[in-house]
Amino acid sequence: MANSAELTVDGKTYSFPTLEGTEHEKAFDISNLRDQTGYVTLDRGYKNTGATKSAITFLDGEQGILQYRGYSIEDLAAKASFLEVAYLLIYGELPTQEQYHTFENAIRRHTLVNEGMRTIFNGFPVNAHPMGVLASMVSAMSAFYPELENGKEEDKTDLHIIRLLAKLPTIATWSYKRSMGHPTNYPKNNLDYIPNFLNMMFALPVEEYKVDPVVAEALNVLLILHADHEQNCSTSTVRLVGSSQANLYSSISAGISALWGPLHGGANQEVIEMLENIKADGGDVSKYVEMAKNAKTTGFRLFGFGHRVYKNFDPRAKIIKKAADDVLAKLGVNDPVLEIAKGLEEAALNDEYFVSRKLYPNVDFYSGIIYRALGIPTNMFTVLFAIGRLPGWIAQWKEMRETKEPIGRPRQIYTGATLREFVPIENR
Repeated sequence: MANSAELTVDGKTYSFPTLEGTEHEKAFDISNLRDQTGYVTLDRGYKNTGATKSAITFLDGEQGILQYRGYSIEDLAAKASFLEVAYLLIYGELPTQEQYHTFENAIRRHTLVNEGMRTIFNGFPVNAHPMGVLASMVSAMSAFYPELENGKEEDKTDLHIIRLLAKLPTIATWSYKRSMGHPTNYPKNNLDYIPNFLNMMFALPVEEYKVDPVVAEALNVLLILHADHEQNCSTSTVRLVGSSQANLYSSISAGISALWGPLHGGANQEVIEMLENIKADGGDVSKYVEMAKNAKTTGFRLFGFGHRVYKNFDPRAKIIKKAADDVLAKLGVNDPVLEIAKGLEEAALNDEYFVSRKLYPNVDFYSGIIYRALGIPTNMFTVLFAIGRLPGWIAQWKEMRETKEPIGRPRQIYTGATLREFVPIENR
């Protein structure tokens, strides 16, 4: 017999069913709360609210566990390619060799972006933030590829998924190349997904560019770690926008905009900016460690440490730390900013203040270090995050459509003025 929870309010007792997920997460089903009681719940930031059922990603912040479709993030980062993980998230299973070959070849055939979109791109200021450009260009794709409008041709969904996975890296490199004053590179379909992206980013027409396998592997791991993270701000945005039957491009564009915020995907950019500020102030790591310990007095906050969900070590950070070490060792980067980062990392891993509060370096800390080492400007960091998160957004949008979830419509507690009499303008 199913368990239930009882709520007593205004002298009446109501019963609500409970449910349990496959990993033993428990919930009260209050779908009929307002209908039965006239009350709604107030949950600022939705910290205690399950807005949906999902079979995509399991996250246990207390235990430091992250799984995609039942596979541990540790296994996937060590053994899979990013496109394998993308297929897993979107379609529910790891691909067979034949399925992977078909999937990868389809992406290769759609990397080229419609030249008409370049006209739109050229209308942006040279110094436009690449996340604003990316969100706008993805939204514009719904005009160039309108078949999915209003869900009229669901059989085209796979084609739109392929187009987004193939074209987002191409669009992203346009912004980078333009900011550098370099000519844009067309994709090379003889290259794999990540080497193709790196070639579009860094190749110059005056010399041959060779993809460093250490760099390609680090980026592969980084994209896998970013691929999905349950119902975070941007993912919830994708699902909420998609619940109105908005097309895939519009929904993903909304997710990109949500990711842009400094409290979400912009955090790795803030890490580097913090390190730059420490360097400009003389580079005294111990000074800023003490300032962080006395944050209530100093107002200084260490970016890239701790996590809203993980109350233990971020499992992604353990993996990406090795990738960061490998990249720094291979490239032999001599950068004072990265030396400051190493000093902060050492303090956080060994200082009792940080250890006792579990303020460990998180994925944003290490991803910023890798991007910095690769020479990627800070305003492109969140764009790389978006490329990694794209499969998760698509999977969540697809699941939401397939399970026919109702349009999202949160409630509120109104705190404004009560009914007032209108006064004509001449009497005010």
